[in-house]
Amino acid sequence: MAQALQKNRTLIAAIGDEDTVTGLLLAGIGDIDAHQRSNFLVVDSKTTQEQLEEAFTSFTKRKDIAIILINQHIAEDIREMLDEYNEAFPTVLEVPSKDHPYDPSKDSVLKRVQLLFGD
Repeated sequence: MAQALQKNRTLIAAIGDEDTVTGLLLAGIGDIDAHQRSNFLVVDSKTTQEQLEEAFTSFTKRKDIAIILINQHIAEDIREMLDEYNEAFPTVLEVPSKDHPYDPSKDSVLKRVQLLFGD
């Protein structure tokens, strides 16, 4: 069953600051599909909350995305959406950025794991 769910999911999506997304694009994750939809969003000071929420919702609904990487400091802006998201695919992982270190106490995936193990 799980194999059927992930069969066509071959892409990694990214929501992050310019440095993070640029690095991921240089590593080869970039894709633009037949509908001209990209699998990444560069977030800067001009990015609105609505754009951020729209990108996250769009990425979670796409059947070709397996993983969504999001900078943790950006994830804070849509924390409620992340906490409510409970699908296995695409998996959402929070990553640090150059200017914002990783804080495990804010990571929604780690919180769920701790809840499962009773920590």
